[in-house]
Amino acid sequence: MYRCDIKSHINIFIKVMKLYRSLCDVAKFRSTFDFGGREVAHWFPGHMAKGLKQMRANLKSVDCIIEVHDARIPFSGRNPVFQETLDVKPQLLVLNKMDLADLSNKQKILKELDRSGVKNVLFTNCLKQSDDNVTKLVPSVLEIMANVCRFQREEIHNYCLMVIGVPNVGKSSLINSIRRTHLKKGRASRVGGEPGITRAVLTRIQVCERPLMHLLDTPGVLPPKIECVETGMKLALCGTILDHLVGEDIIADYLLYSLNRLEKFSYVEKYNLGEPSDDIQHVLKRIAVKLRKTQRVKALTGVGNVNITVPNYPAAAYDFIRAFRKGELGQVILD
Repeated sequence: MYRCDIKSHINIFIKVMKLYRSLCDVAKFRSTFDFGGREVAHWFPGHMAKGLKQMRANLKSVDCIIEVHDARIPFSGRNPVFQETLDVKPQLLVLNKMDLADLSNKQKILKELDRSGVKNVLFTNCLKQSDDNVTKLVPSVLEIMANVCRFQREEIHNYCLMVIGVPNVGKSSLINSIRRTHLKKGRASRVGGEPGITRAVLTRIQVCERPLMHLLDTPGVLPPKIECVETGMKLALCGTILDHLVGEDIIADYLLYSLNRLEKFSYVEKYNLGEPSDDIQHVLKRIAVKLRKTQRVKALTGVGNVNITVPNYPAAAYDFIRAFRKGELGQVILD
């Protein structure tokens, strides 16, 4: 019995020392991210320019604008070009994908948005079969418009809303969720995990019967130029910019830097790393080994070519990024 107690205490001591060393190592991790002089990819396809032009042309028939954005980046990445549009109509900011965001400081986020002039904010999870916050959307819109003059639409008893936002933040999922809630009908807008799924401009979709309400679906629109490299990287990490335009290797490295900065170390357990790491090559190698993502390549030697097995780093980077986007690495706020 006595020997067992000694062994148990030794094991605890070893674990404490390992934890202490890990904490010391974490303290030495990067405090800033080196972008290496990179520039943000300019991604403003023709359908985006066309969509933005038609949004402006159809403002007269719109009662309220709903801007949808990713709750993990509540401040970064909102298209500043939209501000001209938002200033002339009642507006509601929907921060979607709340299930992936760390909302422990939700009130702080709301106060910061309020200081920037955003008064009406709703957090949603549109992939959830029944989301109470989606149920609140129609009453919220009616409350926002209650004391607003509708000008030439005063005699019209139905409502028209326009849904806008950058790509892949869940605009189509929001529309389908509202229809499911109020009309008990299936999806009317195509959804996908990559940016650029919605290309049709201003598709009119009924989402509510009483009151009669339609939404205008729009393609996701990025600003023609993203001024801040870090903002662009956050957008890329959240899947708003196509991965290959930025590079999965640097997105994965920025993800590792962000998780360490936020002290979110669930990736250690998921990939059996043993302890946190600040070296993306080390992490990707361990991921590749764990998931058996390897590839055979030819190595030139002095006696001829030899086939060797090496880790598939691109496949490991893709898995790492995808795990983050699915919420498997914990809930975060990148801003």
